[in-house]
Amino acid sequence: MDKSSEEFDVMSQESGTDSEKTEKKQNRKNFLLGMVFGVLIVSLAVMCIYAGKMAYHLLSVRGTGAQSADGESVVSTDTIQKMRTIEEVIDSYYYGDEVTTAELQDGVYKGMMEALGDPYSEYYSTEELEDVVNSNQGISYGIGAYISMNQQMSMAMISGVMEESPAQEAGLREGDIIYQVEGESTQGMSLTKVVSLVKGREGTTVHLTIYREGEADYLDFEIVRAKQIETTTVDSGTLEGHEDIGYLRIREFDTVTVDQYTEAMAVLTEQGIKGLILDLRSNPGGDLSAVVEIARKILPAGLIVYTEDKEGNRKEYTCDGQRELQMPLVVLVNGYSASASEILAGAIQDYNKGTLVGTTTYGKGIVQRIHRLDDGTALKLTVSAYFTPSGRNIHGIGIEPDIELEYDYEAYEADGTDNQVEKALEILEGKIE
Repeated sequence: MDKSSEEFDVMSQESGTDSEKTEKKQNRKNFLLGMVFGVLIVSLAVMCIYAGKMAYHLLSVRGTGAQSADGESVVSTDTIQKMRTIEEVIDSYYYGDEVTTAELQDGVYKGMMEALGDPYSEYYSTEELEDVVNSNQGISYGIGAYISMNQQMSMAMISGVMEESPAQEAGLREGDIIYQVEGESTQGMSLTKVVSLVKGREGTTVHLTIYREGEADYLDFEIVRAKQIETTTVDSGTLEGHEDIGYLRIREFDTVTVDQYTEAMAVLTEQGIKGLILDLRSNPGGDLSAVVEIARKILPAGLIVYTEDKEGNRKEYTCDGQRELQMPLVVLVNGYSASASEILAGAIQDYNKGTLVGTTTYGKGIVQRIHRLDDGTALKLTVSAYFTPSGRNIHGIGIEPDIELEYDYEAYEADGTDNQVEKALEILEGKIE
C-alpha cells in the first residue's frame, strides 16, 4: 500500500521501533558505508553517470568482475586487501553498536551502486527484491499511501492516499512532505529507503513527521499499518452535472492497472460517455509493459515509444490502432507526473490525440532494468533512455502541457473545486457535439 514512485519501483520494509536506537544505528551504518564508499570512489576510480528511473525488466546474471570507466577491474588484490584492512580497523577501534559481516557486505554492494551517482540505480537485498516484485503486481501493505519524490525539496512526499486506508483515516494528504520517519530525518534519503521505513507488519505503528504547506509547524501522525491487499490503481466515474463526460485517474502503472483500466473504460462506455478526462497528476510511473498496453487502447496505429541503450541499440513499442479511443480526450498532468505517465502523455500529445492541461511534468526519460544475481539479490540499473514518437527525450525537461494551468489549492480547500478538472470539462464540452 506504500507505493514508491520510482517508476516501477515500489517497495517498502519494516521501520525501526525506537527513534534513539534508529538514529544511532543509522549513524553507525552511515559511518561504515562512508568508509567503504570512500574506498570504492578513491581507490577504485568508479566514474559517475547521470540519473534516471523507469520501466521494469528482470534479467538473471552471474557475478563477474565489475569494471570502472577506465576498463580496470574493480575487484583486485589491492582492493580486497584494503577492505580487509578497513574491516580490521573497524573491529579494533569502532565505538558503537555491533555490526555483522552481512551488514558490512551489504554496505560494499550498496556503496558500489551509490558511486554511480545515479539515484535510480540500487542494490536490492533478497527481501527488498521480493517487495519490489510484489509491488509491481499491485500487492503491498503498510499505511495505504503513494510515496514519490518532491523534486524541489529533494524529499519524499505523499503523492496519493488510498480510500479507507490508515493514511486517509489519520489525515494524511496528497502533497504532504515526509520530514521524519520515527524521528529519523529523511533529508538526503533515497525514495526506496523512505518507503522501507514507512512499511511494516500489519498492526505495528509508524510515526511520521509531516511538513504541510500553510501550516505553522510540523504535523505528527501515529499510523497503524494495515494488512496486505491488492492495490487499486484506477479510479473512475462521471462528474455530477456532466454525466456524458467520463473521469478516469491512473495513480501508477502496475501489472494490475491494465485490467483495472479496461474494466473502468467498459463501465464508462456503457454509461454512454462522449468525452474523457484522463488524470495522470502525481502518477510517478511504473511498469513499461503496462503503460504500453494502455496506450494501445488509446492511440492510432504507429509508434508509442522507443528506447536506446548506450550502444545506440533501439527498441520500439508500437500500436496497431485497432482499439483507438474514439472520443475527445483531455489529459491532466503536473510536476509529479513522471516516467511511464510521461510516456503516455507524450505520445498522446505527439499524435494530437488529446489536450494536455496542467503544469510541466517531472522529466524522467530513462529506463531501469533489474538484474537478478545468483544469491537472490539484485541490481536495479539505468540501462537506456526513452523517446516519444516524435523523437523527444524529455529527461530533465518534462512535457509542457498544451494549456498551462496551476492547481488552485485554496479553491479546493474552500469548496472542493478542482480548477484543472473544470478546465478539462470546458474543453470537452466545446468538442462534444
